[in-house]
Order: sequence, then structure tokens, then C-alpha cells
Amino acid sequence: MPERTSKLCPLRDAAELVKDGARIAIGGFAIYQHPMAFLHELVRQGRRDLTVVGVANGNDVDLLAGAGCLKRVESSYVGLEKYGLARNFRRKVENGELEIVDYPELLSWDRFRASQENMTFWPASFLGGSDILRYNPDIKEFPCPLTGRRLWAVPPAAPEVVVIHAILGDTYGNVLVPSRRLLPQSLDITLSRSCDTLIVTVERIVDTDEIVRLAHLNEIPAFRTTCIVEVPWGAHPCPVLGHYRTDDAHFREYTGSSHTDEGFQDYLERYVYGIRDHAAYLEAVGMETLTPLKTGDAFPAEPSRQYLPDKRGAAP
Repeated sequence: MPERTSKLCPLRDAAELVKDGARIAIGGFAIYQHPMAFLHELVRQGRRDLTVVGVANGNDVDLLAGAGCLKRVESSYVGLEKYGLARNFRRKVENGELEIVDYPELLSWDRFRASQENMTFWPASFLGGSDILRYNPDIKEFPCPLTGRRLWAVPPAAPEVVVIHAILGDTYGNVLVPSRRLLPQSLDITLSRSCDTLIVTVERIVDTDEIVRLAHLNEIPAFRTTCIVEVPWGAHPCPVLGHYRTDDAHFREYTGSSHTDEGFQDYLERYVYGIRDHAAYLEAVGMETLTPLKTGDAFPAEPSRQYLPDKRGAAP
């Protein structure tokens, strides 16, 4: 049996796996649990002409748009929810500097399911009368071979690289996902199964014994992971369910800066270009700001009790 190989690597090296012109998917949803430290590093490295394929995006895409990293976005939504518009993204689209391709939210998720199953398209039955068909020529109409009913073939997401952020993983690339989770965490699992290159940033690297102890939560096994990076506060200012809350003040600083290109360049200089790495970013934000955002531990001290049915088929 071959020896297992550590997949732990520095953030800088992981970011170098994403080349100019790559097609990428970013974990998280809207303004929740994006791998923001990784995206900062992409911006520092000057990545260009990226295509982001997503489901519902937020400050992840807006940051990359404001830094001039993007060529195309395929998603159902790019916005900052209660913090308002994604102004960097909007300016780029309005100025003709960024191509946007619309998909309904449900089908945006289904596109990753198509990639997961290695399907050449995902069939949809509910697009009749939608203007999506007028503006998205990549969706093709076809008759159902069994019923003759009109259907539409939606192309797979087909990301070259997927990047997600999680709480715990080991050096081999096993990643734990809490059993009590919300849509962003479930989407991350689907994304992780839709690509050949998976980069995972985690809050903490733990011993493999901890993975074994909580094996029922190992939703992303090592064989799927290309590399894993330990990045505390790696989603900031986004929240991580079961670990820390949204940094509301930082989001407001971000949105305030994005009213103009010049204002956003000042933000990038303070938090991305003007600092050497993620550790310096945390210094710039300040632990006095970060520490109050902490919440409880998503992973129990002891594994959940596994009930087995008795002879009558009932749990004890």
C-alpha cells in the first residue's frame, strides 16, 4: 500500500495553481463563507482574465472585479445582500469590461451536479417563457426522447479549479463539514465533487486521529483534495457557520470604499496590495476586532452517539 502524501502547502503556492484565464468556482454563497484570504492572494499575484462560475455570488466576485481579475461571470446573482449592490461588479459590467451570463439559481446549482456526474448537460423543464433563453444562447432546446416534451439542455459548470473554505482538515486533505449546516456548506460539498483540482483553505489543521474520531463528518475525503492550506480567519469578513460571525463593520467599510474605483483602490492598498500576506491582513484588521466575532465550536468534543436498531427495528 503506497504511503499517504501530505497535501499541506502555503497559501501563495496554492494560489499559483490558478492560472490566468482559468475557469474557477468559489465556495460559499452570497456573503457567506467565501475563501477570501485565497482571493486576496490571487489579487496580490495579479491574476487576470478569470471566469467565475457560481450559484449566488457576493463580495468574492465583487473583490475580483474591482481588482481587474475577471473576464466573465456565470451566476444567478452577484450582490452584497443587506450591504447593498456589488458596485465594483456593476461598474465593470456597465462599462463593458466584464461579461455576465445569467442562469436561474436552481439551475446554477444543477450545473455543478452535471459536472459531478460527468454529464454533458443538465435537463430543465421549466424555462418556457423565460427571458433567460433570449440572453443565454448556451442553453439549447431539445425534445424529450421519451415523451416528446420540450426540454432545455443547460451546460455543466465545468470548473477547472474549485476553492472552498472550511473549519477543519488534516494534512492529507480530509475535510470535516458539520452535520448541522446551511446551504453554503452543502453547496461546498457539491462543488468539491465537480472538478479535478480542489483547493481547500481551513481554519485549523488537525491530527488525522481527529478525522477518524469524526469520520461521519468527513464529507470531503483526501482523494478529492489537491492541496489544503491552514488559514485562520480565512473567510473574513464573511462568517463561518459554527466558528465566527460576519464582521459587519468591515463589510460597511468595504461597501463604502467601493462607490468609486479610486476609493476601492485605497481599500485594496490597505488590505491586499500594501501588505505581504494573510498574517499581515489579520494585523491590519486587529485581533481586538476579530476575537468578539468568535462563536461556539461546530464540532463536538465527543462523536455523536450512533443508534443502531434493536431486533424489533426500533432505536434503543
